[in-house]
Amino acid sequence: MKLLEGKNVIITGASRGIGKGIAQVFAQHGANIAFTYASSEGPALELEKELTAAGVKAKAYKSNAADFTQSQELVDAVSKDFDSIDVLINNAGITKDNLLMRISEDDFDKVIEVNLKSVFNMTKAVQRTMLKQRKGSIINMSSVVGVKGNAGQTNYAASKAGIIGFSKSVALELGSRNIRCNSIAPGFIETEMTGALNEETVQSWRDAIPLKRGGTPEDVANACVFLASDLSAYVTGQTLNVDGGMLT
Repeated sequence: MKLLEGKNVIITGASRGIGKGIAQVFAQHGANIAFTYASSEGPALELEKELTAAGVKAKAYKSNAADFTQSQELVDAVSKDFDSIDVLINNAGITKDNLLMRISEDDFDKVIEVNLKSVFNMTKAVQRTMLKQRKGSIINMSSVVGVKGNAGQTNYAASKAGIIGFSKSVALELGSRNIRCNSIAPGFIETEMTGALNEETVQSWRDAIPLKRGGTPEDVANACVFLASDLSAYVTGQTLNVDGGMLT
């Protein structure tokens, strides 16, 4: 059963990792996909080809969600190329981990800009379209680190906690127009980034998780399908932990 048949979706930062997994699962559910990439043009065009082959409309856009003007321009372009914007998934994010005593001002600012300000930029940019349609679902990618904190990640934790507060506020502002806004807080998700880590370390993380495994991009994508589809028509302002029980 295709839960997103005919819905038009924007996903930021989708050329790899969780964003790519979301795009692939959404295409299986019949969604048309506009997605952004910052620098990985090759993988982005490959993904565009793969999604189109799955029978949906798909287009890659080079755009930096951390830039206010580029976000506005992106939404204008997507509005021309697709006839509506039903779902926005703010997924673009970076880490620049370090202990507070060693973290530079630039590393703090950059993470806040890419992870948190991008959510403001993109949400503000699609708001006008969704208000006109009187419907929409906005899904913001937070993290378990934004819920419970993590040593060595003050910048990342602050950005991801900020996303939760921002999402709740947007849910309160736009609910009367049938626009929903929720966050997803993934736990330890295994992607090509974690593939570079030492296997022993990764295994010790898996052992500490009640479900005894790391998550997959598909696990996060399936939670996004729920929040993007009409199955969650009465769900807004929530944070859904997709973490194998880490925060239980």
